Amino acid sequence: MTAKVKVKRRRGFTRLSRKNQATIPVAVVAASGLRPGDELEVRAVGPGRVLLARAGDNLDEYVGDLTGVYEEGYLEDLRAGWD
Repeated sequence: MTAKVKVKRRRGFTRLSRKNQATIPVAVVAASGLRPGDELEVRAVGPGRVLLARAGDNLDEYVGDLTGVYEEGYLEDLRAGWD
């Protein structure tokens, strides 16, 4: 009986399992600022390329919503008071 030997992976690489699962290397997770429990959006961005992004991290949905709330120059005056 021969035992299967686990093949050592190259640093920064992973392999897709039969269940279409992949493990993200620890160094990549740390560098990206991801944390356990983060919801990730997964998109195909081309042949052989997949993008993972933290869900809900997109500010584009809210940019410009508060336009006109403050009168002209109000925020500059407020910031000047911080100095």
